[in-house]
Amino acid sequence: MTGLNTIGRSLLRDDANIPVKYSQVSRQATSAGHVLRILRSIKPGLVLSWLVMGVVVFWALFPQWFTSYSATVGVARQQLRAPSADHWLGTDALGRDLLARIIYGAGNSLSGALVAVGVGLMVGTTLGIVAGSARGRIDGAIMRGVDVLLSIPQLLLSLSIVILLGFGIVNAAIAVGITSIASFARLARSEVVRVRASDYVEAAFGSGGTFSRVLLRHILPNSLTSVIAFAALQLGWAILTISTLGFLGYGAPPPTPEWGLLIAEGRNYLARAWWLTTIPGIVVILVVLSANRISQSFGKAKA
Repeated sequence: MTGLNTIGRSLLRDDANIPVKYSQVSRQATSAGHVLRILRSIKPGLVLSWLVMGVVVFWALFPQWFTSYSATVGVARQQLRAPSADHWLGTDALGRDLLARIIYGAGNSLSGALVAVGVGLMVGTTLGIVAGSARGRIDGAIMRGVDVLLSIPQLLLSLSIVILLGFGIVNAAIAVGITSIASFARLARSEVVRVRASDYVEAAFGSGGTFSRVLLRHILPNSLTSVIAFAALQLGWAILTISTLGFLGYGAPPPTPEWGLLIAEGRNYLARAWWLTTIPGIVVILVVLSANRISQSFGKAKA
């Protein structure tokens, strides 16, 4: 009888452990499913875009980490060398390492694009918020000025402004930023008007909220998401436009490394040294496409 009681208690202990073991297996299955859902939600194109932009940012901030060559001083008897183990992307007509010039050029191109986007974002968004909030004659006057800016081709306007300001990467960036003011202003105004007409904003006004309080607490936070996504898109456009101005000779002066200038310097040697124009052009394309892809992800997140 004692033996039977011992076997019974053992079976009861095993039965009591079954729910514990089942719950552990269930938690493990839930965790595995959660990890699987995260992996499925990762989009390779978006990850690659962030990786490209991250590399370019590190190039701009810490160029000496990625190359030991000078971006402005050439090596004797190393002119127009094809890509090799010593010079991964080859050399230019003065014996300067092309990879070093691209890496150091990231700082000029990216900083110029950030200045351009900053000018357009701050000035254009401010004008759009004022127009969408004030309405009436103020709105009409601001938007008529915006229409005038939008009626002028952006590249032509950029060239006109940079000629007035003078050549240089900073002046080119300011010129590009001025041409983007109209786009930011129109988008910001449309978002402010849309949000202001929503029910919760009307309820905030009806509950006694002042205009400035409702503007800061409800209208602006819900209006700037699209503007920020548009700023990411404008970053790629600014890099492309600044590179275009540099290619035309209105950007950074030689021997300053700048992506548009690199393409312009290599066009005379296209038959002998294809890498001088092709590789900087590919870099510009990758950065612009990456910025556009990131901007699209911001827009989808908002939706």
